[in-house]
Amino acid sequence: MARIPATSRRALLFGTAAVSAGALLTACTSNEPTDQEPAAENAPAADDKPGKPVTIGFAGPQADHGWLNAINDNAKNRAKKYSDVTLEITEGSNDTAQQIGQIQTLINKKVDVLVILPADGKALTQVGLEAMRAGIPVVNLDRIFNSPQAYRCWIGGDNYGMGLNAGHYIGEQLKDKKNAKVVELAGLDNLELTQQRTKGFDDALKNYPNIKKVARQAAEFTVESGQAKMAQLLQAQSKFDALWNHDDDQGVGALRAIEQAGRDDFLMVGGAGAKSAMDAIKAGNSVLKATVLYPPTMAASAIDLARALGQGKGVGGLAEFEIPSSLTLYSAVVTKDNVDQYLPTGFI
Repeated sequence: MARIPATSRRALLFGTAAVSAGALLTACTSNEPTDQEPAAENAPAADDKPGKPVTIGFAGPQADHGWLNAINDNAKNRAKKYSDVTLEITEGSNDTAQQIGQIQTLINKKVDVLVILPADGKALTQVGLEAMRAGIPVVNLDRIFNSPQAYRCWIGGDNYGMGLNAGHYIGEQLKDKKNAKVVELAGLDNLELTQQRTKGFDDALKNYPNIKKVARQAAEFTVESGQAKMAQLLQAQSKFDALWNHDDDQGVGALRAIEQAGRDDFLMVGGAGAKSAMDAIKAGNSVLKATVLYPPTMAASAIDLARALGQGKGVGGLAEFEIPSSLTLYSAVVTKDNVDQYLPTGFI
């Protein structure tokens, strides 16, 4: 997995695209002056050197989407890096009862730490509490439990930030255009993450009084729905200047509809960071000019955090001896200028 330079306001911990915690769990904390080597007893931060063996249980939903499949791959590949980590990974299920059963099996196996990406955060809160009460720290990945008592640490993406950064990118491209018009191809409207992405986008556009959002369609994070809903947008809007698409998987369908309509009179910004989107951005032969990350590398970082928890260590570069309770990743904007930097993190 590529090491990405930290350039965001959250770079103190994870950088612009969720650089794995292993890249940051290397420095030591100390009460000594900064020009001296820290004393060994004051060096609790994790590093890449083999340490106490840790068994990590990983439970996620069914990998029925490119991003979710990348989540599983990132977790597996990161665990392989460490000779002191044993990964117990479940098959993955979108059935909450089945996923609860899988997690309870891991609890009964007495794993040292659990990493859980719940199919439904609310529905799985109770089993998170069960693990914590059993003395097994939980790293809650992305979809958050209802209670902070159900996890030791939460790490995930920034849906509001995705919309905000997409809006600012589009705003900067169109800031000098009079009466600019934009449209939005959202995800499933009944999901809070979709609502957050739309709110971030709308809030960003408030900074550009010359830009008006003239249409919005909700798709379903699938290629087929992206194509169908984009076709409807194109038919309803004969002219606009930019499109914000929430998800790169449905964006594949959206691009098909755009090509079939013979439209190239606007710019498109995608979401999540699929490799296909990055390839298109690099080629520069379509309306797709940028994508806003929702990095699946967060799963690799979750493994690093779980390992640190299992070894009783903290995060290098921070003064505290304990890992933070909440880590929000930054939604970087990938364009032709920086796409080579981010291509290794693109998911298929």
